[in-house]
Amino acid sequence: MLILFVQCGFSDIKKKSDGSFERHKACLVGDGRSQQKGVDCEETFSPVVKPTSIRALLSIALSNSWPIHQLDVKNAFLHGTLNETVYMHQPMGFRDPNYPDYVCLLKKSLYGLKQDPRAWYQRFADFVATLGFSHSKSDHSFIYHRGTDVAYILLYVDDIILTASSNTLRKSIMTLLSAEFSMKDLGPLSYFLGIAVTRDAHGLFLSQRKYAEEILERASMTNCNPSPTPVDTKSKLSASVDEPYGDLTKYRQLAGALQYLTFTRPDISYAVQQVCLYMNDPRNAHMAALKRVLRYINGSIHFGLHLYKSNVESLISYTDADWGGCPDTRRSTSGYCVFLGDNLISWSSKRRPTLSRSSAEAQYRGVANVVSESCWIQNLLLGLHCPPKKATLVYCDNVNAIYLSGNPVQHQRTKHIEMDIHFV
Repeated sequence: MLILFVQCGFSDIKKKSDGSFERHKACLVGDGRSQQKGVDCEETFSPVVKPTSIRALLSIALSNSWPIHQLDVKNAFLHGTLNETVYMHQPMGFRDPNYPDYVCLLKKSLYGLKQDPRAWYQRFADFVATLGFSHSKSDHSFIYHRGTDVAYILLYVDDIILTASSNTLRKSIMTLLSAEFSMKDLGPLSYFLGIAVTRDAHGLFLSQRKYAEEILERASMTNCNPSPTPVDTKSKLSASVDEPYGDLTKYRQLAGALQYLTFTRPDISYAVQQVCLYMNDPRNAHMAALKRVLRYINGSIHFGLHLYKSNVESLISYTDADWGGCPDTRRSTSGYCVFLGDNLISWSSKRRPTLSRSSAEAQYRGVANVVSESCWIQNLLLGLHCPPKKATLVYCDNVNAIYLSGNPVQHQRTKHIEMDIHFV
């Protein structure tokens, strides 16, 4: 049980669909800084869809020529229903003169409370369930399937993507949602989570050009000389090389900002992963590597991810790994990419948490990693009622790893490999 103070004022943080900001009306805001998780509230986060799910759903919608619309919920957090007991002092200017010491019992969530995002998500999930939507078991998306009628809803806090097998079904769902929530149809998908979406004759083009320009401006590198590649061919970065970099905050801010840019830029995934390894103690050489990535971005500012209208019946994965590539820990770095039809929907570059004793083992661990991702995508597509009709292929360029994947032979040499790797 918690009593909260409230304040009333203007806020300049409301973001419009095109990425700009606008000033909106004064609203009542609760001061939830004194809330303690586990005491005054339970779950506080709002489950969101994964980037892979977004790309997979857009690929399915493109292959079936379905309309893709974006919806915006006005004051989304105010729709949430509180399960906890929360009291609030009477707002300034609205106090009852006869009962000045009385407090208000909140039934709906109020901006400023820590459980706002979770309460809104639960409220939305409960309502769409009454419309016939089911919750995906693989991700936080909602699926409607009745005969030939299919519709998908992707919810990312208060941003919604809706696609349906027909315009009639889409309009019907939007009407029901608008009757329950204060919602606005922003038309065909054009700007979502800071990503500009452009439709052309071949499909959709996803670009974060505006976000990339903001990163370059933050780093004061708007007019820097472009680099043809994000990394050089010299030896890999080390934790002990060069002198410590003076501005830790700047390094961490830029490296963190680059991580979100990989949403549509798989070409910088490895380079960003390398500079993020040294967040704790960056050196001058690490900052030079980060600036090289920024110079590459400046020269390829127009790059993005193109999703084509193609057959989504096949799932193909590629994986590769080095062996002992890290000069400090001698751990390996593996990467993979997964294609749904002609569209790249998932990729990763990551340093392995354990040491590999051979190149075959390093490659084998990389295969296990991409097989795990492929299995999850298969389950996701199965839940979307669009399962692959062909066997999933995984390509690897190491013969020993391929033999081990088919049959774990040579037990004397591979007995040290963990059981979870042999699930391939």
